[in-house]
Amino acid sequence: MSTKTIGKALLRNEDYRRLTGNGEYSDDTNLPNQAYAFFLRSPHAFAKIISIDASAALEKAGVLSFLTGQDWLNDGLASIPHSPVPSGGDGLGMDEEKWSQVYLGINYPLAPEKTRFVGEAVAMLVAETAEIAADAAELVKIEYEPLPSVTATEAAALDGAPQVWDESLGNVCLDTTFGDSDATEKAFATAHHITRMKFRITRNTGVPMEPRAGLGSFDAINGQYTLYAGGGGAVRYKKELIQIFGVEPDEIRVVTKDVGGNFGTRNRLFPEYPLVM
Repeated sequence: MSTKTIGKALLRNEDYRRLTGNGEYSDDTNLPNQAYAFFLRSPHAFAKIISIDASAALEKAGVLSFLTGQDWLNDGLASIPHSPVPSGGDGLGMDEEKWSQVYLGINYPLAPEKTRFVGEAVAMLVAETAEIAADAAELVKIEYEPLPSVTATEAAALDGAPQVWDESLGNVCLDTTFGDSDATEKAFATAHHITRMKFRITRNTGVPMEPRAGLGSFDAINGQYTLYAGGGGAVRYKKELIQIFGVEPDEIRVVTKDVGGNFGTRNRLFPEYPLVM
């Protein structure tokens, strides 16, 4: 193995192409006769979906389709795969049995019955142009029954707090102890001074310059789905899409070109990606 490049400044080879306007991001990929999707999203942190009426929108010229979470279930498609369990050693005092007790919420690309956060997609409207799709979406009538909700982690952990998942025993996902408890308690018991502080940490996430964009296509001749979307790894996308669609590996193809920022936010599938497929 050569070590000549260690510690050396290496020239990037992608800058010229991008700086001269020749980058290829998700929205730069277009296919003949492609349609455009508009996603209708919940304005509530927690709510039941009572009814969705898209009859007026479907009468608008250029509107091709309207799909809900119930359509997703009717087609026999699976939920979004979750894998929160660390695979490289966790250091949290957990073992396989303890990890098995962690409840994994069942999320679908379109919420079929309840919405559990503001902005969760509940329906997808497809039209010939993005403008028609956006205009037609305003004609859709959605009735919600807002449910009590909490937005602070501390409040969500209290007894009697509104429960996000009925299938779970509570809102606390994981409570574990690791290290030497006896030594820790002894250190506090013999300490000359103890300082107590409460930290309130807001949610943080990377905000890439490139917005979400994805293009899906289906080749009826060879029965192959293709997703064009910038991301942190085509292999991971493909693995999760195989689980969602329940198909063989050679029936899923993922193309990822340039990515306008990641910071971990594009390492997993966005819900919109299987929806456009």
